[in-house]
Amino acid sequence: MLCAGPGLRAVAGIIDIAVNLVILWIVAQAFGQTKQDGFDLSGAPAFLGFALVLLYFIVMEATLGATLGKLIVKLRVVNEADGTPIGWSAAVVRNVLRIVDGIVLYLVGFILICTTAKRQRLGDKVAGTVVIRLPA
Repeated sequence: MLCAGPGLRAVAGIIDIAVNLVILWIVAQAFGQTKQDGFDLSGAPAFLGFALVLLYFIVMEATLGATLGKLIVKLRVVNEADGTPIGWSAAVVRNVLRIVDGIVLYLVGFILICTTAKRQRLGDKVAGTVVIRLPA
């Protein structure tokens, strides 16, 4: 298994940010919280939007092994022990911990990816997962 480094993971992350913004915009539109220059989510709609973003990561990784960003750059999340696809529990754990990894623009996750042997962020370490590059 060839573990993915911070560069490809960042590219996948940027794509996923675009997907997340679309999700949040749809929620803002549904609740009338859009403005001429964007949207401003607050209250229950903001909570719903962030829950949907978290569900995006969980559902995509539990069912396909990758988010849209990871699919595009040919990365997959697999079990660290044997390289098999992850299940729902691993997807939930690694993505709930995305909150910690994401502190200060993903600085925590970036440092861990750069300093761990298998390029794992905290969510990966706790869930027992790794992000791998698929063969060309």
